[in-house]
Amino acid sequence: MSHIVQIQTEIRDVASLQAACNRLSLPSPVFGETKLFSSSATGWAVQLPEWRFPIVCDIPTAQIAFDNFGGRWGSETQLHKFLQAYAVERAKLEARRQGHSVQEQLLADGSIRLQIAVAS
Repeated sequence: MSHIVQIQTEIRDVASLQAACNRLSLPSPVFGETKLFSSSATGWAVQLPEWRFPIVCDIPTAQIAFDNFGGRWGSETQLHKFLQAYAVERAKLEARRQGHSVQEQLLADGSIRLQIAVAS
């Protein structure tokens, strides 16, 4: 039996954050205080492709700080790709922790189907 699930992504796991960066061939996230345009943020900094400033993920609050100047300093498409990659990696990691097997399929519309077989 299959079920369709929609996920609202919150960045709360460093291992999944690193896996998302690996998946997208991004530099590893770096923890610390990061300068944005007119402010700074503390957390895990991830440099997205063609973004002037990194995004900063605060794991305890699941907040993401960024300044892309309304898309002029970085396309939100890259942010959405990153959030999708994080959600997929987090779901796969959790399923495997529980002993389930996971199959992944990229769909024509850019979405990703995960098929999780529950271990008996």
